Amino acid sequence: MKPIYSITPFTTLDFKDKLACIAWFGGCNMRCLYCYNTNIVNSEGNISKDEFKEFLKSRVGKLDGVVFSGGECTLSKEFLELAKMVKELGFLLKVDTNGSNLNVLKDAIGLNLVDFIALDFKALKENYLFITNSNLYDKFIKTLKYLIKIDFKFEVRTTVHADILDENDVKKMANLLQNLGYKGTYCIQNFLSTGDNFGCLQKPIKDFDYNKINADIKIELRNF
Repeated sequence: MKPIYSITPFTTLDFKDKLACIAWFGGCNMRCLYCYNTNIVNSEGNISKDEFKEFLKSRVGKLDGVVFSGGECTLSKEFLELAKMVKELGFLLKVDTNGSNLNVLKDAIGLNLVDFIALDFKALKENYLFITNSNLYDKFIKTLKYLIKIDFKFEVRTTVHADILDENDVKKMANLLQNLGYKGTYCIQNFLSTGDNFGCLQKPIKDFDYNKINADIKIELRNF
């Protein structure tokens, strides 16, 4: 089975202060209403481990890091093997995850395979099922608490579509992070319509006023 759906060979945006590539893993255990990677989520891989290794070898000395994204990359049976490959070739590794697979993340962190994690905080518990079409909130919280406990380098991020997630929701989410002891940056990402997402969402009817969040933790706005 080929684990990787596609590769973005170069990015300056997805791994902060690093030149990187992105490996997009097919498949996911969520179907978030605003997700625009529907083709990746609904597909299996196109690129084999050997093909990925050859690509990485061609980028040695040219890139600083690799981003594992998706889909949900931690679901891949080859996740740890590919992470080891990345590190053996001298790259930094960032993992984008919904936080539903803590055991795999623990293994990867324990083996010093991961340098940074972007953790998606999809929604509050009461609307998590509606927004993600999954019952994985508690698993996300366990991952969040674990990363805070071990003081790992990570950021929490939330994608906002104002018709399904308003300022009060995000304020509650920011306060939850603060109460759990999160010291990093909370990244609020504005929904961007690409014309294809699981919720058939278009541009929000409601406006999102980030000034109403009024939280004590550091907030970074993206795409607003």
